[in-house]
Amino acid sequence: MARSKLEYVCRECGAHQSKWSGQCADCGAWNSLEETVAMPAPGKGGRFAGYTGSAEGARVYRLSEVGSEESIRVATGIGELDRVLGGGLVAGSVVLIGGDPGIGKSTILLQTLANLGQHRSTLYVSGEESPQQVSLRAQRLDLPREDLRLLAETCVERVLSVARQHTPQVLVVDSIQTLFTEVLQSAPGSVAQVRETAAQLVRYAKQSGTTVLLVGHVTKEGQIAGPRVLEHMVDTVLYFEGDSGSRFRAMRAVKNRFGPVNELGVFAMTERGLREVSNPSAMFLSRHDAPVPGSVVMVTREGTRPLLVEVQVLVDESPLSNPRRITLGLEQNRLSMLLAVLHRHGGLAMFGHDVFVNAVGGVRVQEPAADLAVLMAVVSSFRDRPLANDMVVFGEIGLAGEVRPVPNGEERLREAAKHGFKRAVVPTANTPKSAIPGLEVSAVGRVGEVMDLV
Repeated sequence: MARSKLEYVCRECGAHQSKWSGQCADCGAWNSLEETVAMPAPGKGGRFAGYTGSAEGARVYRLSEVGSEESIRVATGIGELDRVLGGGLVAGSVVLIGGDPGIGKSTILLQTLANLGQHRSTLYVSGEESPQQVSLRAQRLDLPREDLRLLAETCVERVLSVARQHTPQVLVVDSIQTLFTEVLQSAPGSVAQVRETAAQLVRYAKQSGTTVLLVGHVTKEGQIAGPRVLEHMVDTVLYFEGDSGSRFRAMRAVKNRFGPVNELGVFAMTERGLREVSNPSAMFLSRHDAPVPGSVVMVTREGTRPLLVEVQVLVDESPLSNPRRITLGLEQNRLSMLLAVLHRHGGLAMFGHDVFVNAVGGVRVQEPAADLAVLMAVVSSFRDRPLANDMVVFGEIGLAGEVRPVPNGEERLREAAKHGFKRAVVPTANTPKSAIPGLEVSAVGRVGEVMDLV
């Protein structure tokens, strides 16, 4: 079999070169040439030989003619994983799972295959660990091993050849960065290798109807390593969040062609692997014996689920000429904006104080509904005046000093009432139409009203 011709393409300007060099001759970018397979020109042989541009075999559909039946989903046996996936696995879909080392990617997939293996054919491809290591993990997690089929291989052509022989319904590849294709000469994990091996696996999934689960390494910034096109090729992208030193893990869907995005699943790492957390709000709350300054509970919404999260703020005099603004679990730029609004519309300046903000439990709050909670916690810490333990807060703060409404306000209030909270501070537009039993709702429309409450 003749080896395919290789060429090098600049990722900055797209120029093609026949051999690698440190600098692109066209745009001058350094270390931007990536190895790829040269495509033969039409009519010169190869896969495009004899192509005349004929539309024979192609069919144009009216959208009304295409069936809109929902895809049949397969439950994984892990409720939180099914929630993140949108209800379960879809035949022919490709799922990419990323996360920090040691956070539980291989563990959750091994548990999933153990559940599915009892009534479906599965195959676990390990490119990082030996069969003995995988077997020891399954034994430590007390998983049934009779129906778990394992392949230790890193060549994607051999992996697909074995998969075509055994025809698994669910295929796990751990990880995509360890696979390589014989077509390219670069090392496994390079941009070209990751792109080409992923393309072959996606093509196999669509042709055979096999569900493919890929594990992806992440960079030090927390993004999945490799080309960005990798996330565009797959159907679903899941990220594991949380500190590997903590027992709690959160899995978030950042892309899902078969379900909602930003859905959150919560797990706890135990001696027997990852276990579902049925009441995640309790994990993010640390009820104090007595009210403390700078602590307030907010109701955020992750996907289709409302969550109660405690936000803690510490305001302290700064010995530095440039006071620090540090956030954990919230956006730092938004904190700077809120402090400016507090000064302009609330008359409270933090010029000489450090401000530290933390979302308890390691959760990341990405929606602006946390603005009101952060603002009230800042004032509470600065004035050393604790807020009530039985109060929840949510709302968005505008630059004009107004308190703006957030979606699904009544659902958030009912979640708070279910956990025993008695008071709620919400935007005026989020005032419920009918009273919620056991919950007193206070509506605010301006930052000045918030200051009076605190």
